[in-house]
Amino acid sequence: MSPKNFILTDAERELLPTKKEVDLYREHGWYLTRKVLSDEEIDTLTEASERYYKGHRDRTLPTRPPHIAYWEASHGDISRNNDYIFYEDRTMERILSKPIIGAIAARLSGTDQIRLFNTTLMYKPPNVEEKKTVVPWHFDRHYWQTCTSDNMLTAFIPLHDCDEEMGTIEMIDGSHSWKEAATPGNDSPSLHFARRDRSELESLLEKNAELNGKVVRKIPMIIKKGHMSFHHCLTYHGSGSNRSHRPRRAISFHLQDRDNKYRPHTLSNSELLVYNNDVLCRKTSEGYPDYSDPTFCPVLWEESL
Repeated sequence: MSPKNFILTDAERELLPTKKEVDLYREHGWYLTRKVLSDEEIDTLTEASERYYKGHRDRTLPTRPPHIAYWEASHGDISRNNDYIFYEDRTMERILSKPIIGAIAARLSGTDQIRLFNTTLMYKPPNVEEKKTVVPWHFDRHYWQTCTSDNMLTAFIPLHDCDEEMGTIEMIDGSHSWKEAATPGNDSPSLHFARRDRSELESLLEKNAELNGKVVRKIPMIIKKGHMSFHHCLTYHGSGSNRSHRPRRAISFHLQDRDNKYRPHTLSNSELLVYNNDVLCRKTSEGYPDYSDPTFCPVLWEESL
C-alpha cells in the first residue's frame, strides 16, 4: 500500500489524540477515543459478524495454528472468540483498515508505522454470570514473548454502547509501568490467558501491585458506539460477565509498531515458543517468521514522507 492511501481528512485529524492525551496514555496505559467509526460502519461490522458466525468466509486460513481461538456453531451458545477475522472476512478488513485507527495507534505509541498483529472477534452471551465468561487479569505482552517491541498496543472496539453491565473491558490504571515479579523456570507467563489458571493470574496481579507499592485501581471503559479504547501491551486488563439482556459484541485489534519483529523465545523444555502468527507468516532470510508479512501483518498506517 502506498503512502497516498494513508491520508486523513481534516475531520479525521480532529480525532487524533492531542499531546496532552498522548501524555496521559503514557502515564495511565489506556486511552478512550472520540467517535472514530460511524453508526453505519458499526452496523456493517455487526452484520458481517453474524454472517461469519453462520459460516461465511471470503477466504480461509491456509492452516489452523495450534492455539487459535476459533468458535464454531457446534460449540454451542457460549462465549465466542475467533482469531484472524481480518484475514477471513473482507468486510471487516475494509472497515478495520481505516487509516484513522492506525494513525491513532501510531500517535499513542510514538511510531511512524502501524502493522496488524492479530484480530479477534468476540461475543459474550447475554444474561450470563458464569465465571467462564470472565476474562481474567492479564497483559498482552505476556504471550507476545516472540516480539521484540514493548510498545505494541490493542484497540478494543465494541459494536454498540458498552458499559460495566455488559462486561466491558477494564484497565488496571498505570500497570504498564510496573516492574514484574520474577518467575524463574515458569513458562506460564508465555501462555495466552485462556490457557492459564484464573486464580494464578489474580494472584500475579496482586503480587505485582504489592511489589510496586501500588493499589490496584480498576477503570472500566465506558464506550459509546463508534468509539474505542486503546491499551498498552503491558497494561493489565480483563472483563466481567455480561449481565445485560443482549450479547456483548466486540473486536480486539492487536497492533504492532514499525520496530517490532520476531525473536526466538525458548521454553524450559528447550522447545521454542510458537505464537499463532509463526505458523502463518512467511519466513525471513534467516528462516524466522516475518512479522511484516503483508498477508497476515499488513501496514495499516504509515507517515507520508
